[in-house]
Amino acid sequence: MKKIITTMGLAAFVFAGQAVAAEKGFEKIFDGKTLKGWNGNPKFWSVKDGAMTGQTTKENPTKGNTFIIWEGKTGDFDLRLDYKIIGGNSGIQYRSFKADGPDEWRIGGYQADFEAGDTYSGICYGERFRGILSLRGKKTTLTVGDNGKLKKEVEEFSKDADIAKAIKKEDWNSYRIVARNFNLTHYINDVKTTQVVDRDRKTRRADGLLALQLHAGPPMTVQFKNIRIKELPKRARKAGNAKEGSNNKNK
Repeated sequence: MKKIITTMGLAAFVFAGQAVAAEKGFEKIFDGKTLKGWNGNPKFWSVKDGAMTGQTTKENPTKGNTFIIWEGKTGDFDLRLDYKIIGGNSGIQYRSFKADGPDEWRIGGYQADFEAGDTYSGICYGERFRGILSLRGKKTTLTVGDNGKLKKEVEEFSKDADIAKAIKKEDWNSYRIVARNFNLTHYINDVKTTQVVDRDRKTRRADGLLALQLHAGPPMTVQFKNIRIKELPKRARKAGNAKEGSNNKNK
């Protein structure tokens, strides 16, 4: 019995070591106790049970989408967090910009979407930034057509319904976003949900703000925890793709 227990203990130690190694290089950007390092409307954002919590009620609605904004910036990165949503819609903004609005908590840019419903969790949405960019189960390459309008080349890598099965309702899910150059990939519960290759050189963004959304509409609650980010080194681009580094930062 002693030998079995020792073996089990060793296995647990090895597994823990592997988990730590997998997280090497990540910076924890929410302490689980305060909103230090974040800027959001205190009418809606607080810390409850160790989770960053955004909440609206019938008596305290938000007029338009509002965000809590991290004080840092995102360029090429690997972001991981856990979320839970009850009612409504939310999302994780990245490489984003301050947008016009009645207060300082309005944001636009790439969004890793999620919701209480069945349609949008995992997609890439452009908040004030070209609308839906890539649906669930799709790899979407964005270009500009001869008419100057956004053009999408879409490849399917998974069925929407299969991805939906991996997403838990009113419970904790893990979200991961990997952004390297202009290749953006989302995962929920370790399942790839969508991928964007943004070749719209005039509009795409190479860096910007990170923020979490509280959506306008019916009362809702969204929570986040275990938020950590790792900056990724820039990959060298081939000479023929030198213009891939172009970026419109005048949003």
